[in-house]
Amino acid sequence: MKLFDVYPLFDVNIVKGQGCKVWDDKGQEYLDLYGGHAVISVGHSHPHYIQKVTEQLQKIGFYSNSVINKLQVEFAERLGKISGYEDYQLFLINSGAEANENALKLASFKNPSATRILSCEKAFHGRTSLAVEATNNPKIVAPLNDNHHVRFLPLNDIEPWVRELSRGGVAAVILECIQGVGGIQMATPQFAQDLAYACKRYGVTLICDEIQCGYGRSGKFFAHQWLGIKPDIITVAKGIANGFPMGGVLISPEFQPVYGQLGTTFGGNHLACAAALAVLDIFEEEHLVENAHEVGTYLMEELKNLRTEELKSKGESHIQDIRGRGLMIGIDLDIPHKDVRQPLIYQEHCFTGCAGTNILRLLPPLCLSKTEADLFIEKLKKVLATL
Repeated sequence: MKLFDVYPLFDVNIVKGQGCKVWDDKGQEYLDLYGGHAVISVGHSHPHYIQKVTEQLQKIGFYSNSVINKLQVEFAERLGKISGYEDYQLFLINSGAEANENALKLASFKNPSATRILSCEKAFHGRTSLAVEATNNPKIVAPLNDNHHVRFLPLNDIEPWVRELSRGGVAAVILECIQGVGGIQMATPQFAQDLAYACKRYGVTLICDEIQCGYGRSGKFFAHQWLGIKPDIITVAKGIANGFPMGGVLISPEFQPVYGQLGTTFGGNHLACAAALAVLDIFEEEHLVENAHEVGTYLMEELKNLRTEELKSKGESHIQDIRGRGLMIGIDLDIPHKDVRQPLIYQEHCFTGCAGTNILRLLPPLCLSKTEADLFIEKLKKVLATL
């Protein structure tokens, strides 16, 4: 049997990781500025993470959600406290797409006569059923998923949102406060506050998709906390368990749970909870949310300085714009990102992500140091100098 060939692959076999570095099977070291799609939150192979997951695996790795699992209770309490949502409820699943599926289902259960969803242009919310329908990429929406529930509207332009909400029939608005796949496009505080107010006015559930931009990455626990809003539902995944498959839905106390309404086989299993609790331990002990803010701000300033340096020396720069918060940064280029990303990997041995055709996307582990940020700047500078 062969693998189903849906991923274009770089010719690199990564076999080991430590902190913000990974190594291939030939022993070559790479600086990791991508964290495996923003998944590695506390760094590769953190000793505390390894210890806690190993200890749990030696006890029990999995049993069903038909029995008490006190690790789930402990995780919910600690997540509520660290995020500022102690009065919310938590439903645990396995991925970001599942988190958004369940969030949208809850919104629909709450308002069963409403069958419309409002989402952003350039949004990405997952690849399953409703999640992919709310994703603004027709190439990955199968005909069976194209059920005309979703209207895509421009980010930071409140008028069309209010117009659609006033028409009625909207069950949910789903919003990435910083778009990831969309190119690190950022919601403004005014837009977010106006949208939250309009959702309340028309009785529509506001879902903030914090799967990529949340969990400390923006320099606050959630990106929407920069914007002065409090959504009805928050979805999380990616860095929640540092690579162990896990997702969660944080649910307002206005929603009343009903037996059988949602369900999962693997979600919130013992091993996943142990991994997620270890992540929170490290967040607190190493102040990783604060580090994301400090180092991210520093890295963005250094990128701006690099652009200024290029302009002064050559009268031009391939860097057109720099956007982001914390350790979620987009670098707009005037050339295809592959022209920069490939030499970064194969010559400078540094991983980054991308978006669109000309955006480098940086999503490193939240333990990135200023020294490692400087190292990335040097590698990027070398590549740009050859173009």
